[in-house]
Amino acid sequence: MIKINVMYPYSEGARFDHAYYRDRHMPMVKARLGGACAYYTVERGMAGRGAPPAYVAMCAFICDSAEGYQAAMQEHGAEIRGDLANHTDIAPVIQFSEVVVERSDR
Repeated sequence: MIKINVMYPYSEGARFDHAYYRDRHMPMVKARLGGACAYYTVERGMAGRGAPPAYVAMCAFICDSAEGYQAAMQEHGAEIRGDLANHTDIAPVIQFSEVVVERSDR
């Protein structure tokens, strides 16, 4: 199992529409990824210790394989990237990770 993290770094004055991201962008991305994505998460960064968050928003796609995710992105990536302007002017940082522990209660 892999996790693709998409992180939007905080910067003063940057634009990020959380409602659009949560309600329109992410469901559209999940629909385009189809079976390549088991589920996704969405997070809103919070200030800590008097400082702004490192990331204004993050999402994660939980997928069976990097190959499946990349194949879906090959087909639909242009449409997905084209929708970024509707919710942000921040260039995302993307990281692929292997999920070692998914649930710590087991």
